[in-house]
Amino acid sequence: MINLDSKITDISRVGKVGAKLLKKLGLENIQDLLFYLPFRYDDFSSLSKIADLNAGQTVNIRGEVQLIQNKRSFKRRLNITEALISDESDSIKVIWFNQPFIAKNIKVGDLVSLAGRVSESQGQLTMNSPQYEKVYSNELIHTQGLIANYHLTEGLSQKQLRYFIRQVIQLSDIVEEWLPTNIIKRFELLNLKDALKKIHFPKNLTDAETARQRLAFSELFLRQLKSQMIKKELSSQKAITIKFQEQATREFVSNLPFQLTDDQKKTAWEILKDIEKPRPMSRLIEGDVGSGKTIVAIMAMLNVALNKKRSALMAPTEILAEQHFRSLNQLFKGLNISVELMTGSKRNKDAGKSDIIVGTHALIQKGADFKDLALAIVDEQHRFGVNQRQKILDFNKQDNVVPHFLSLTATPIPRSLALAIYGDLDLSIIKEMPKGRKKIITKLVKEGERKKAYNFIRQQIKLGRQAFVICPLIEDSDQLETKSVKAEYEKLTTDIFSDLNIGLLHGKMKSIDKEAVMKDFLEKKIDILVSTSVIEVGVDIKNASVMLIEGAERFGLAQLHQFRGRVGRSEHQSYCLLFTSKEEITNEKTIDRLKAMEKYSDGFMLAKIDLKLRGAGEIYGDTQSGFPELQIASLFDYELIKKSADEAAEIIKADPNLKAHPLLKIKLGEWEKLIHLE
Repeated sequence: MINLDSKITDISRVGKVGAKLLKKLGLENIQDLLFYLPFRYDDFSSLSKIADLNAGQTVNIRGEVQLIQNKRSFKRRLNITEALISDESDSIKVIWFNQPFIAKNIKVGDLVSLAGRVSESQGQLTMNSPQYEKVYSNELIHTQGLIANYHLTEGLSQKQLRYFIRQVIQLSDIVEEWLPTNIIKRFELLNLKDALKKIHFPKNLTDAETARQRLAFSELFLRQLKSQMIKKELSSQKAITIKFQEQATREFVSNLPFQLTDDQKKTAWEILKDIEKPRPMSRLIEGDVGSGKTIVAIMAMLNVALNKKRSALMAPTEILAEQHFRSLNQLFKGLNISVELMTGSKRNKDAGKSDIIVGTHALIQKGADFKDLALAIVDEQHRFGVNQRQKILDFNKQDNVVPHFLSLTATPIPRSLALAIYGDLDLSIIKEMPKGRKKIITKLVKEGERKKAYNFIRQQIKLGRQAFVICPLIEDSDQLETKSVKAEYEKLTTDIFSDLNIGLLHGKMKSIDKEAVMKDFLEKKIDILVSTSVIEVGVDIKNASVMLIEGAERFGLAQLHQFRGRVGRSEHQSYCLLFTSKEEITNEKTIDRLKAMEKYSDGFMLAKIDLKLRGAGEIYGDTQSGFPELQIASLFDYELIKKSADEAAEIIKADPNLKAHPLLKIKLGEWEKLIHLE
C-alpha cells in the first residue's frame, strides 16, 4: 500500500525518466512531493466567452473542438497543431508548436478547457500554446480556478508535476502534526493536512493565503527555535580575547584610499569592543549595496592578526572569495599578515595555517584544521543557513573556546525585524554611503531605443569605462540559462560590438574559467561582460559604469537593485539600463515595478514595492524570502516573524532540550538534516 515513504515511481505514469527528473528537484518519495510548494498561481477563476476576448488577456475558455490538424512549417522547421474551438458565442483559432501528439489526444467534438494568453495575428485573435484539458467533470486542475506553478527542471512540465501531486494529495491526511496544539489555536492556524491540500489546490485566494500563513509560520518557527538554541549555547561559551591595537588600527585607517563614514566608524568600534570580551561576539552588519561593510570586517581581522590569532572570511561564491582575497592582500601590503584562499577548487595541504583564510562555505564543509580561530566572518548572511552557523560554533572545540562571529548582509531589513529574524545576533546598521559616490541614473528603455542605448555604451567605453550586460534565467533550467546568455554574447560579439572585447560568464563554467574572465574584466582586457545572475553578489569592478539588464521584469526589484550595485563604485557617474521582453512592456504592473527602479535607490523601499505590486497570485518562494532554508516565508511576514520568535523563545526558555515536545524535537532534527549545508 502506498504511504508517505513510498518511492516516487509508485505513482502512476512517473516511470524511470520522470523519477530521474524529480530527483533533480530533490523529490524521491511521496512526502517530498507533498512538501514541494508552489511559488505562484495563475488565476483562471472566471470563465470567458470567446466573443469577449481581447489581445493581451490571459484567460480561461471552454468550447467544442470543430477542427484539429497537424501541419509542417518547412520555413521554421516546426510541427504546428491547429485547432478551431467554438463556444455558444464565437470561435477562435488555437495553435501549438512541436506537440503533434495533441492531435491524437484531442478529437473533433471533444469539449475542452483552455488557459493562456490571447494574441492577435493579421487581424485575427488566436491562442498560442495554451494549457489544455478535456472536460470530463468540474474537477479541472490545469486550466480552471487558481492553478499552482512550481519551480521545474528541463524535461518536466507544470502539467506533469501537478498530475503527480494530485494523485497523492489525499495522503496529506496521514502527515503528522508537529506544531503544538496551543500555538495552532492561539494564532488560528490551519492544521498541516489542510494547509498542504489548500496550498496545492486552493479553491480561492483565501485558501491559498491561509495555507501559506500556516506553512510560513512553520518554517519561521523552526528557524527561530534553532536560533534560540544557538543563543542559549553561546551564553555559556568562552571566546578568545582580542586586545584592541589602537595605534596600528589608526595607521591602517589613515592609509586607506578613502575616508570612513560615521556609520562605518561606529560599527567598527562596536565590533572591536565586542571581540575584547571573553564571551563570543555574535553580530550582524546590515548595509545596502556599496555601503562599505567589508572594510569594517577587515579592521576586525587586522586586530585578530596583530593578536597572533586567526580569522576566516566566508563568501557565497568563488568569484567573491577571490575578490576578497585580492583586496586583503592589497590592503595588508607591507604589514606581514598572511592571507590564503581556500575554495572548492583551491586548497593546499597546509590549509588553515595563515593569519586569514578566505574561502567559500567549503571552509566549513571540509573540516579544515583552524587552530586558534578567533573570528569567523560570513559575507552575505542571507545565503548562509542557521545550521551552517552551528558548524562555526564547533571550531576550536578541543580548546573549549568558540570563535567570535560576524555576519554581513545587503538584504535590507528594518531593525526590529532583523532582531526578530536573527534572534542570536546583535545588529549594526550602515546607512551612510561612502563620500563622493554619485547616485546611479536608472532608465527603463523602450525596445525602439535599443540602438541609442548601444551607442551610449560605446561612448562610455571610449571614455575608458566598462559595462555589464545581464541576461535572465529562462525557466528554471541551467541549460537554458547558458543558451540565453550565449545567444546574447554571440549577438553582441558579431553584430553590435564586433570591434570591442566581450567576455562571457555563466554558472555552468568551470571555476578556473570564471576566475580567468573576472581577472580579465578587472584588468580592463574586457570592455563588456555578458553574464547571468552569478554576478549579483558583491563583485567590485570600480571602472564599470553601465549595467544593462535584459528581461528585467523576470527579476525581483531587490535582485535588480543588487545588480545595479555592481556599478557606481567609484567617482564616475554610472547608469543602469532596463530592457523588458518585448511582449511584457504593455503590462502596467510590470512597468510600475520597473519605474520604481528609476525613482528609488533604497533597497528596502524597493523590496516593499515589489511585494505590493506582484499581486495576490504570488507566494514568495525562495528567491524573495531572503533565507536559504525558507521555501515559502518572506522577509515581509512581519507579524509571523514576531509571533514565531516570541513562541520559540518561550519554549526554549522553559524547555531548552524540548523534552516536553518530542514531536517538535523530531521535526527540528528532520529540518536540520534537510537544510544541512545546502
